[in-house]
Amino acid sequence: MITQQRSLSGSSQSPRSPSAQLFLSVSVTDPAKMGTGVQAYISYKVITKTNLPEYQGPEKIVIRRYSDFVWLRDRLFERYRGIFIPPLPEKNTVEKFRFSAEFIEMRRQALDIFVNRIASHHELQQSEDLRTFLQADEQTMERARSQETGIFKQKPMDFMQIFKDVQSKVSDVVLGKEKPVEEVNPEYEKLKNYIFELEDHLAEAQKHAYRLVKRHRELGQSLSDFGKAVNLLGACEGNALGKVFSELGAKSEILSIKLQKEAHHLLMNFEEPLKDYVRAVQSIKATIAERANAFRQQCELAETIKLKEIDLDRHRATQSEKLPEAERDYEVLKADSEEATRRFETIVKLMNEEIVRFQEQKTIDIGIAFHEFAKGQARLANGIAEAWRSLLPKLDACSSS
Repeated sequence: MITQQRSLSGSSQSPRSPSAQLFLSVSVTDPAKMGTGVQAYISYKVITKTNLPEYQGPEKIVIRRYSDFVWLRDRLFERYRGIFIPPLPEKNTVEKFRFSAEFIEMRRQALDIFVNRIASHHELQQSEDLRTFLQADEQTMERARSQETGIFKQKPMDFMQIFKDVQSKVSDVVLGKEKPVEEVNPEYEKLKNYIFELEDHLAEAQKHAYRLVKRHRELGQSLSDFGKAVNLLGACEGNALGKVFSELGAKSEILSIKLQKEAHHLLMNFEEPLKDYVRAVQSIKATIAERANAFRQQCELAETIKLKEIDLDRHRATQSEKLPEAERDYEVLKADSEEATRRFETIVKLMNEEIVRFQEQKTIDIGIAFHEFAKGQARLANGIAEAWRSLLPKLDACSSS
């Protein structure tokens, strides 16, 4: 849970007092399975505590499902171009039908991180869509979610047309019919290279973290199987050796449980944070694509204006009766061009601010993840060493008798 402070003034006033310290904290809790079969889904309690005047009260509890979080993400991406919108956990259709306790908890944790990143962002926290998400009743939320907005609610045929347009553009570039319009900026190129390299390195680290989790689980299962086998062996012996075998089996079972717990800890506090940052980098790449698109629009409008100015000069020279209409078209085009330039410059400005914030937060979060990894490994190693160490004198006694 993140508390976002928008005032540094301490106060003993009531929570709704204008002079009180302003805060907004959100938590995603109590996942519950709803429905059956293919219609089943998980609902979550989203609890908001705040004293911000634009909210309905000091505490609000609403029920949300995964598609509501998707709606919020898509709306923010549409409205806040240039800001890195926090990522959501991907929709895993295989896990959906299993709904394992671990999967449900992983998703709950990821959704909690997602909404708190939005609530703690100085721009996104002011979003009307965020307030709707945190306060609206389920019927209102369902109506908002069902509204078609932007590319995210396009019909399948519209998506196909988008892909065809992109394919056509690529073909034109390859065949030399059209030169790609790209921003030439050393700092921007440096940023893109950093993001692409970061994605590769994070993905590689996450892949190996997954293998570590898998190895811990497999070793835990092997120890459990070994413990059962040794217990059976001990039952065949009626002397001191049988007793030691039984203790060896018991130790193996205990260590198996430790390994399984550590595997879960490793998954939630090491692999998942790395995976979350892989998703975060993909969100940044989406913003980079928006910047590239805004730059192309700016350039295309600038080129169109040049052609329009030539056409306008021709109308003026010939005293054409179409001159007033051409002048009106030129003014509209000029206004569009100025708006496109402002939009591009805003995206650039926001991206420069966002990358600094992202790097600072990444340093903290990844540092915590690796600290949790090292701490867990040390705890596990100490537990394993202590367990076997306590058994050694008994094994020594048996082997020397």
